[in-house]
Amino acid sequence: MNITKLKQVIDSLVTNKYKIYTRPYELNIVGIRSAENKPNKFDDVFFIFYKNDRNELVFNIYPCTTDPGTFWLNFPMNPLGAAAIVKGQYIDTYKIGNHRGYTALTQAGDLKVYRDLDRDSDFDFGTARVYTSHAGDGINIHRAAPGSTENVNKWSAGCQVFKSSRDFDEFMKAAQKHKSLYGNKFTYTLLDEREDFKKKNTRLAGIGAIGLMGLLYFSFK
Repeated sequence: MNITKLKQVIDSLVTNKYKIYTRPYELNIVGIRSAENKPNKFDDVFFIFYKNDRNELVFNIYPCTTDPGTFWLNFPMNPLGAAAIVKGQYIDTYKIGNHRGYTALTQAGDLKVYRDLDRDSDFDFGTARVYTSHAGDGINIHRAAPGSTENVNKWSAGCQVFKSSRDFDEFMKAAQKHKSLYGNKFTYTLLDEREDFKKKNTRLAGIGAIGLMGLLYFSFK
């Protein structure tokens, strides 16, 4: 991951007229859906960035899935089909809460979701219908297995899921800091690589965390 690609992520947020948070330790949580869209794989990424109290940009990239695993595609919980969040920015739609016995980000507002009803192992975005998922429906941001796992399987029925529990724990420490300063509200932004990153050399999925970037060329407005 280089500075050029970081700029492309921020440029995509600006192009889409999405809000960028600039106060110290105020999280920007960005998911990017991979153009490859491999069934049952953690082939997407979370971009988590914020400024610290020295006006330095802290920036990490974590492997994840933004799509449901093949189990729930074949056997959906909802009779309308398995869910996948629609690209967009969802302001104040998450909060720190309980997900299956541990602390995670839980759905606290409405989301737009695709639902795929054909019950095969591929999510058909082109034909899936769009519905509203309401607060409390449980499309959360959480981790997969303790440790790490290669396949999504049952870990996502529509949730946004970290591949690595270590990455997730690091993210939640930043989320707790955000909460202590700004309250228990978090915005989630989902970009789509097919729409937002046109060139082949801008593919972003599968890149490891890069940590503290220091003072960069970009200054948030």
